[in-house]
Amino acid sequence: MAPQRSRQYAPGIARRAAIMESAFTAFGTIGYWNTTLAQIAQDCGVTRAGLLHHFPTKESLLEAVLARRDEVNRDLIFGGSQDPRRNPRDFLGKLIRLVEHNASQPGIVSLFAVLGAEATHPDHPAHAYFAGRYESVRSWIGEALRLLDQEGGLRPGSDPTAAAIELTALLDGLQVQWLYRPDAIDMPALFRQRINAQLVVPLDPAELHVTPVAGSATSAE
Repeated sequence: MAPQRSRQYAPGIARRAAIMESAFTAFGTIGYWNTTLAQIAQDCGVTRAGLLHHFPTKESLLEAVLARRDEVNRDLIFGGSQDPRRNPRDFLGKLIRLVEHNASQPGIVSLFAVLGAEATHPDHPAHAYFAGRYESVRSWIGEALRLLDQEGGLRPGSDPTAAAIELTALLDGLQVQWLYRPDAIDMPALFRQRINAQLVVPLDPAELHVTPVAGSATSAE
């Protein structure tokens, strides 16, 4: 019975995935406000009623797209846990691997650049998501740096709180510049350099399996 039930559900699962993929592309290119459900339905070849069956509102579709991105990154890069207390150096290394992964996924970078700018308005459906995201990233990085400071792993004069704010800002700033010049901006290398500037013992690129982006103007440390 279970295999038959799975076959019955498969078309619906595939249709839901296609809708989310079309929404992901539209939100990341023209933004949330400029995207319509009718456009998304047309892009993925379903009726508006078929789309509304899976996502009753555009807000619910946006939430699903953002949640899916977080789920993929959490499982793929962080192994299901983003808690920096388990191993702060490993956490920082995984952040670099996330940046490298994003460098191979321009759609992800565009989605967050476009929506992140739009969502500064309190009325935007993703405002709470992005406000919480920034708070979480700053908190995770700050906690990792504070733990390393307690272990003597942070360079003298480094301020974990200030560094966390700067590194979070750098993440977004690099992504925007990379969208303009992907051939000239090596996001993983630059981010790694700024993290290593805080550490007594730099993170080892070979250990992190970070490969510089081909054709980039900035080399790794």
